[in-house]
Formats: sequence, C-alpha cells, structure tokens
Amino acid sequence: MSNRYLAKIIANDKEGLQMISACMAGAKIRLTDIKFLESNKIFLLSAERIAVENENDKKKINSICKFDFIDNVKSKNIDQNNSQLILELLAIDYFKNKENFEINLIFKNNAHIILTSEMIEVRLEDQN
Repeated sequence: MSNRYLAKIIANDKEGLQMISACMAGAKIRLTDIKFLESNKIFLLSAERIAVENENDKKKINSICKFDFIDNVKSKNIDQNNSQLILELLAIDYFKNKENFEINLIFKNNAHIILTSEMIEVRLEDQN
C-alpha cells in the first residue's frame, strides 16, 4: 500500500509562509495557471512541485497555492503575452509596508510577482 501524503498548509504568519515557501521552492508554474480574481480578492497559482516534505519519495505533485485578501498584483520581468511561459518559483517572502503586507513571489531569471494585502492568509493544497 502506498503512503500517500497530501499537504494542506494554512499560513497567516511568517513561519507559516516560510513553510509554504519551502514546499513550493522549485515549483514549475505555467503563466496560464496564474489567476487574480480581483472582485474576490483571491490570487491563485497552480503549480507542479516536488514533494519535499516526503523524504523517501520525491515525486511531482500538483498543488494550488491560494492567497486571500489581495488588493493589488504587480509583476516584473514576466512576459504576459507568452502563454507558453513556465516560471520556476524560488521563494515566497513578504515585508510590511505601512498598513499592508507585500508578498513577493520570486522566480528564476529575476521575475517577480508582488501581492499587496491587508493580512497574510495563504493556503497550499495538494491536488493528486
């Protein structure tokens, strides 16, 4: 019988976000799998990642990373017109900017997505 472990991590502080960042490091994300639902204040990433939390079985799994309470999204060095673009996530970090948090998704090749939010509410859920 296979030992199937599906992650579901909810973060609302620095430690939780670091845990999600560690799980998502190296994840491959197609540009078409990034969505900002502005009216719902939700930012979604669908990613293929390596299951780093399972030391014995480094299999690839599909995960959804959901950011709630997002007021604004900015990107840098990402060609929005290239539907074939695949980004590799290096890390997720944040800093407090006056009343808001700026969550920084850092990708390979100096690409960034910056999410502005009134609070940190991030959820990582495996789909396989």
